[in-house]
Amino acid sequence: MATLTHHHEPAAIEHLAPSAKAQRTFMTIIGAGIVLLIIGVIASLMHWGESHEGVGEAANHLTAGNHAEAHSDEHSVLWRRIVVSLWHSNIFFIGISVVGTVFMAIQYVAYAGWSVIVKRINEALGAWLIPGGVLLIVLFVIGRHDLFHWTHEGIMTKGSANYDKIVAGKAGFLTFGFYLVRMVSYLTIWAVFTWRLRQLSLLEDLNGGTSYFHLSIKTAALFLVLFAVTSSMSAWDWIMSVDVHWFSTMFGWYVFASWWVSGIAATTLIAIFLKQAGYLRFMNANHFHDLGKLMFGFSIFWTYIWFSQFMLIWYANLPEEAVYFNQRLGGFEGRYTWIFYFNLVINFGFPFLALMTRDAKRQMIIMKIVCIAILVGHWSDFYLMLMPGTMKGDNGFIIEIGIALIFLGAFLILVTRRLAEASLVPVNHPFIEESVHHAT
Repeated sequence: MATLTHHHEPAAIEHLAPSAKAQRTFMTIIGAGIVLLIIGVIASLMHWGESHEGVGEAANHLTAGNHAEAHSDEHSVLWRRIVVSLWHSNIFFIGISVVGTVFMAIQYVAYAGWSVIVKRINEALGAWLIPGGVLLIVLFVIGRHDLFHWTHEGIMTKGSANYDKIVAGKAGFLTFGFYLVRMVSYLTIWAVFTWRLRQLSLLEDLNGGTSYFHLSIKTAALFLVLFAVTSSMSAWDWIMSVDVHWFSTMFGWYVFASWWVSGIAATTLIAIFLKQAGYLRFMNANHFHDLGKLMFGFSIFWTYIWFSQFMLIWYANLPEEAVYFNQRLGGFEGRYTWIFYFNLVINFGFPFLALMTRDAKRQMIIMKIVCIAILVGHWSDFYLMLMPGTMKGDNGFIIEIGIALIFLGAFLILVTRRLAEASLVPVNHPFIEESVHHAT
């Protein structure tokens, strides 16, 4: 183990061979999602368990008359739920996907060695970017009126019955063409840099040497500069413009924090599953400890951003800002109130207490439970960001969870395929020795 070449033989054979059982599991997840989606659609059409008395009145009060344009027809509500759910889960998985690349890029520019062992997992997460990006563009083109109030006809035309002075003031930014150009730009930048870093990594495996490593550092540095801008702008476009009257200068950071901790949780969870399946032989408790520290620290960071945004808006008590939290705390007959508190418990309280000790971060079973909790928690965080502004009081969970499971199964299939394309250990990475012998 003293030299890099000594590792070539054992490391080179570390290729993932996806088992038939794993493939069945992924298909079962998709199948369960389809069944839940069908049940949800039937439940919606049959009005099972619904109680919407007074919801319209509350919505009218909270959204300054905007609810008047909401569709009353039940089929229209059902269509909106499906469109919004697709948008919600897709944005969540696109975030996890790009965070794989962001995490890898940060390791490059920091000259970090410990994380080389999970680098291929980071690369594999990016597999969702292109299919997810294409779906996002299609969803915007066909479902924009169900997602965004600012896309409605006449809303920016003076004298129109739908005219909204505040929205009209944002007319230079919120136009169909410019929005679409921005969306395509973000997704293209993320996908191109993800592909480029992956290609350099595979060439390094093939040819060795340090030239690919140094080229990767330059590529990563440029990507991080571009991501710093595009991540915030995508949060404004894809999520904040749902609540078009409302604004928060911290929102870009808030969405990034949610994506970031979800991405680290996904990386860790995949590493655990691979380790338990007999792969990643060189990954040890020290690597899990570091990943656990990142999840612990950034769960606190997410809470800091959450609290700062909430506290400043609550303290200022300005109607155009406070409406956002009024909707989520008691609005629409309190339909979202429990999720508001649930998010704090599962995204802060649980990871904080579960990962507080050193031993907890080194136990795979505890780490697995915390990773799953974080992913569920931040999916529900995005739910809370999107649903009150789009569905008002017509929200539900069966359709939403069904669609999320379909996305999860498809995501896992693509990630597993990419993991299987190359060695799970980047054998010619200059810091592979440091990673293999990592100790904390």
